[in-house]
Amino acid sequence: MAIKEKMQGEVAVISLSGKLMGGPETTAVHDKVKELVAGKVKKIVIDLGKVKWMNSSGLGALMGSLTTAKNAGGELKLANITDKVQSLFMITKLITIFEAHDGVDKAIASFK
Repeated sequence: MAIKEKMQGEVAVISLSGKLMGGPETTAVHDKVKELVAGKVKKIVIDLGKVKWMNSSGLGALMGSLTTAKNAGGELKLANITDKVQSLFMITKLITIFEAHDGVDKAIASFK
């Protein structure tokens, strides 16, 4: 699991790759969002284009990240969800909670 972060204007883009299956890498994702929010970043996009699979721990980390961002008055959006991961979002009905976009640029453009 690898986490990369870059700023595009006032939007933080967190790119994940590998598997999001619990353990330290899962908490690292939420910790990264907490760090950004503490630094007054209000717009966050998580790019899931290179995430091969995730389990409930991975979903939990994304839910926690979304809650952290919202509680700080910010927004968190997802981009490039792979078909396998998309099916997990559909089954769990979490697709209705997250705002997802086909690409990072579209997600960034969707911020007001």
